[in-house]
Amino acid sequence: MSTTPKIFESEYRFCLILWANQPIQSAALAALCKESLGWSRTTTYTVIKRLSERGVLKNENSVVSALVTKDEVQRADVDELIEKRFEGSLPAFIAAFAKKQKLNDAAVEEIKRIIEKGGE
Repeated sequence: MSTTPKIFESEYRFCLILWANQPIQSAALAALCKESLGWSRTTTYTVIKRLSERGVLKNENSVVSALVTKDEVQRADVDELIEKRFEGSLPAFIAAFAKKQKLNDAAVEEIKRIIEKGGE
């Protein structure tokens, strides 16, 4: 089971801004969130507080930085999806994905390379 805190969709969009700009002053982050997400300063500060309490980010001296990476969050989301929708079966997930996506030869080779390396 993953120890990465759950991040909801709007929080993820916030984290994309944070990951691209960290470390960042909270006021500058609020301005970016207003521009990109249409959020008020109060909304941004509420999300900063909530994500700080859940261990997603830290806010020290009004400088915000992430405690989890984008990769960690994405892996946790995929793990949750596989567990909930595919009874924990990675092959079932991959089969469903491959049936839906048109995979060209280059994509198939890249997936094979990733699998052979163990996801590193």
